[in-house]
Amino acid sequence: MPDIAPRHWLMITILGFVWGGTFLLIKLALVGTTPFWLAASRIGFAALLLSAIWGARGFKLFKGQTNWPSLTLIGILSTALPFMLISWGQQHVSSGFTGVSMAAIPLMVLPLAHIFIPGEQMTLRRLIGFSIGFAGVAVLIGGKAFESNGAALEAYGRAACLAAAACYSISSILTRRLPAADPLGLTAIMLVIGSAVIIPVAWLVEGPLVIPDNRTLMIAAVLGLIPTAAANLLRVIVVRESGPTFMTLTNYQVPIWAVVLGAVFLGEDLPSSMILAMLLILGGLCISQLGALRRLFGGARDG
Repeated sequence: MPDIAPRHWLMITILGFVWGGTFLLIKLALVGTTPFWLAASRIGFAALLLSAIWGARGFKLFKGQTNWPSLTLIGILSTALPFMLISWGQQHVSSGFTGVSMAAIPLMVLPLAHIFIPGEQMTLRRLIGFSIGFAGVAVLIGGKAFESNGAALEAYGRAACLAAAACYSISSILTRRLPAADPLGLTAIMLVIGSAVIIPVAWLVEGPLVIPDNRTLMIAAVLGLIPTAAANLLRVIVVRESGPTFMTLTNYQVPIWAVVLGAVFLGEDLPSSMILAMLLILGGLCISQLGALRRLFGGARDG
């Protein structure tokens, strides 16, 4: 059973808030640039920043055994490929369906962790808790997320969004299975690999980069610094120390923060289902992580 400390709860709370606010920033940035180049710029900036810090620390990476094939695959699956799949898929599906797809990550990780991660068994309680959490996200986003919008490529768009969720799920499992390594080095090299993939693709799909206005550049820099560089470092630490199953709890927080921040900063309406959705999400979290919560508050061990 992974050792889940109070700092790990703080980390996933921060990640949920940061990634929930990312949608707002992306919406603002896309006014002045294109989707693929926005993704490429934030990944590239994050890769440069973390690589500079990593270099100052001596480029430490693996502490013994190495696994470069898995690390290369993780770099593609955790950044470049899902970013491209979501960017393409969102053109053909509702934003609500994209949100539901990301909320499906915990349900994908659960059986994968059961098979590939020792100590992360898929208990009935976890399955019930994660299912309740997913239902909470579906209630928050609303039934329209599942309705057809009539787009010719809608089925392929939905497949792309679900494939992106699968990429994140598989990359978390592979990250946990890597041999002992420096978290900063792992995060930096993953982002470097992601940059090497997405920058040429952005050039092929959208043509040469057109330098946007200063406001868009500033937003892109913030996206690269906080939700890409800093948040990916936190993600690697949580997955490595507490496991991919625990990490997926961020996916249930993200839509709540996205809705709240959209209401505060963009004047969007809060859905009437907000309270019910939050109760379901928090209830599902408590059920799935009952043992960890007991340990957090000094109670009995997980059964």
